[in-house]
Amino acid sequence: MAVASSYSDSQSTRRIDDAEATRISNRIDEELRAEKELLRRRKNQKKDVKAPAGGRIINILAPFLDLFDRSSPSPVAGSFGVNMCLKHGVMLLGQAESGKSTLQKQFQLYYASNQMEKERPAWRPVVYFNIIKAVRMILEELDFEFSQPAQSRPPLGSSSPQSSYQAPSPQTPDESYSPGGAAAEINGHRNGGGASPVSGLASGGVWQEDLAQLRTKLLPLVAVENSLASDLNGGVTVSGGRAGVFVRAGWQGAGSSSIWPGSSSSRGPPVNDLVARMLAATRDEVDMLWNHSSVRTLLKYRKLRLEESASFFLDNIHRIAEPDYLPSTDDILNVRLQTLGVKEHSFDISLSGTSVNWLLYDVGGARGQRHAWVPYFDDATAIIFLAPISAFDQYLEEDPRTNRIDDSLQLFTTICSNKLLKNTHLVLMLNKTDLLRQKLSAGIRVKKYITSYGNRPNTYEEVSEYFRAHFLQVHRRNDISKRALYAHFTSMLDIKATQKIIVNVGEAIIRSYITDAGLT
Repeated sequence: MAVASSYSDSQSTRRIDDAEATRISNRIDEELRAEKELLRRRKNQKKDVKAPAGGRIINILAPFLDLFDRSSPSPVAGSFGVNMCLKHGVMLLGQAESGKSTLQKQFQLYYASNQMEKERPAWRPVVYFNIIKAVRMILEELDFEFSQPAQSRPPLGSSSPQSSYQAPSPQTPDESYSPGGAAAEINGHRNGGGASPVSGLASGGVWQEDLAQLRTKLLPLVAVENSLASDLNGGVTVSGGRAGVFVRAGWQGAGSSSIWPGSSSSRGPPVNDLVARMLAATRDEVDMLWNHSSVRTLLKYRKLRLEESASFFLDNIHRIAEPDYLPSTDDILNVRLQTLGVKEHSFDISLSGTSVNWLLYDVGGARGQRHAWVPYFDDATAIIFLAPISAFDQYLEEDPRTNRIDDSLQLFTTICSNKLLKNTHLVLMLNKTDLLRQKLSAGIRVKKYITSYGNRPNTYEEVSEYFRAHFLQVHRRNDISKRALYAHFTSMLDIKATQKIIVNVGEAIIRSYITDAGLT
């Protein structure tokens, strides 16, 4: 019996009746109306007057003192004895999976660590979800391989997909950037790309037998994925696909309150306790599946597309499956959650002796969500744009023809040329440099996916500088206000390095804003 034939039959689906669906829809509508009203009130408020770093307000500003925010508990001492606090709206922009939410967590870790400590137990079921999703994706890929004719599977010693690739003609250094044409291959053989690298042992051999046993033991765990996701989302799903865990405005109040950040209890509802017990019972099987030679073969030759954090969690399955498991900071930073809409985070911080309220806006980066950014542009003091330069061999999920680096450059062009953002400060973070190093060390050639890269050395120094030069060129050619650009190479999982950049960027934004306002 083919493995793939019974996999879909074993899937568990959770249906919401009409009354429940109506209740959920009405709740979402109420949340959207509340957000719209909050945005309207914010736009009607007068703009804050910003105080200089020294904290002294000269007498000429006396007629404008009523414009300052007097409600903040973090005062800046002025010569008139009033409490004032600088407010700065910072938008985190970039495509989906560029690292925006991870940067938001880094801000929280540095400026509101007590809040993160309170939230720590709440991340446990989300970590579980990330693991279950990875296991499901592996089993689905194996199911596909097993369903293929045996003659389409060359032995493991055959050439890899890269070795048969005909490289494009070399490009000269001054030629413009252009992505390669390997989209169909990179997005997987389901889109028509080549033979499978799996061994002929898949037909009646030991490989099929031991994997089939693992699959049977893991199916009950995979079957609770949708139920766990629905519980975490409070029953809310998005149309057109499998349930996921989403970050959206008001998400802390969704679902069971005991599992969300800020809750006083670390125990979740029954579904989360059930998942914890199931994960503890199958930890050995998860570990065996993850380290199985056939899975490693698919990862190496077919580029099994797991989420970037999947390997981190699967490598730590025994620690995570312990009954008293409490997510570490690294666990929280590695968690993958899809952001829907715009999520506001507030941090009261002190920079160079000045009290500042950062309003950090984390946004959904998928193409279908980018229209939701525009209403927040008026409140933005600064834009932090994240571009994952490790994604040179990846394509958009919503558009398999578009290389992710190309999409980042197009999006950055739009931000630089947007008239609504002409007075905002601009920070560029060329992100995921750790993953870039890993890919280059594994022998993945940039010129296969970015034809304009030509025959340049396939080293981290050359590749990173090549991408940096193109983003700087986009800024130089398209920035309508000729503002300064703060550019950094980053890895959002490197806590020490990222927090140093956060402090430097924050102080640079404050200094620049005060200088531009003529308050120095």
